[in-house]
Amino acid sequence: MTTSTRGAAKAPAVLVLEDGRIFRGRAYGAVGETFGEAVFSTGMTGYQETLTDPSYHRQVVVMTAPHVGNTGVNDEDPESSRIWVAGYVVRDPARVPSNWRSRRSLDEELVKQGVVGISGIDTRALTRHLRERGAMRVGIFSGEAWTGVGDEALLAKVTAQPHMKGANLSAEVATQEAYVVPAIGEKRFTVAAVDLGIKGMTPHRMAERGIEVHVLPATATVEDVYAVEPDGVFFSNGPGDPATADGPVAVMQGVLERKTPLFGICFGNQILGRALGFGTYKLKYGHRGINQPVQDRSTGKVEITAHNHGFAVDAPLDKVSETAYGRAEVSHVCLNDNVVEGLQLLDQPAFSVQYHPEAAAGPHDAAYLFDRFVSLMEAERA
Repeated sequence: MTTSTRGAAKAPAVLVLEDGRIFRGRAYGAVGETFGEAVFSTGMTGYQETLTDPSYHRQVVVMTAPHVGNTGVNDEDPESSRIWVAGYVVRDPARVPSNWRSRRSLDEELVKQGVVGISGIDTRALTRHLRERGAMRVGIFSGEAWTGVGDEALLAKVTAQPHMKGANLSAEVATQEAYVVPAIGEKRFTVAAVDLGIKGMTPHRMAERGIEVHVLPATATVEDVYAVEPDGVFFSNGPGDPATADGPVAVMQGVLERKTPLFGICFGNQILGRALGFGTYKLKYGHRGINQPVQDRSTGKVEITAHNHGFAVDAPLDKVSETAYGRAEVSHVCLNDNVVEGLQLLDQPAFSVQYHPEAAAGPHDAAYLFDRFVSLMEAERA
């Protein structure tokens, strides 16, 4: 990515998709060029959490909500230490933010962090195109990166970029050094959390339940996990293709062999799928937003949930599967397209979901999953 911070308000910009479709608008955020996979998010709020979600690494996010930036940027809501999206696409950015917590405008924050974006384009048309054709490589160009450069040359730059399929990205966004999030109040349990792109709210949700969370790098080994003497093990969300995550899969298999209570979300769900012997595959355009309907098959309850994933587990919906670690079944399913949204083992304490129960940003329907994890650790201790 190359960026400049001058002239963003007036500079013309262009968005070029790998299939040759072009959208023209104005620069938003930094001026320059950027590349990634074009995806869309259907959330009408929570843009600050979206931007700082490590799972968006190397993705250019298209916001389907037309008006973005109206609450500005604060210092409390980021889910990590930086913006991770590769680029940002909005239709109608707020001219002036208005919120009592706002410290600066979204445009200023994008400029500060060198994030190239584009505004003033028909995001509805772009979203429909991605739904029909699927997520694809994209480039955003403005300023000197666009001036005097023909459309064919820009398209050639886009098609020279790597695909998301086959990308091994979790270690690029995870912590390099282990750290501890202390329990809030009385400490009840210790959890080893393998960071594959963890959001800050996730260990906080566990800490609220009396859990001391030891966050470990994506490269952690089974020995690293058990060095903290955990009552349970957690595998986080993260970016990239789960088919490349052989290391985390091996660690999870080591946890399953010891029958330690285990909980995984998003990328962690895909890792559990692979550890159990299921395959994974790339969705046409994925699930991203805070309004995705998921059914808990054990209760029949429908939850509105927060998602950010472009890959899914290929597991049978109509039967219990025999695995090397006992019987497994699909526990949750997306009501839009029947994608696997959760797995659970029936013979030992391990489960996972494909969505984000920490609700940052998002609804709170799935907060009970952290309580379920606590219940597994309580039962194991008893």
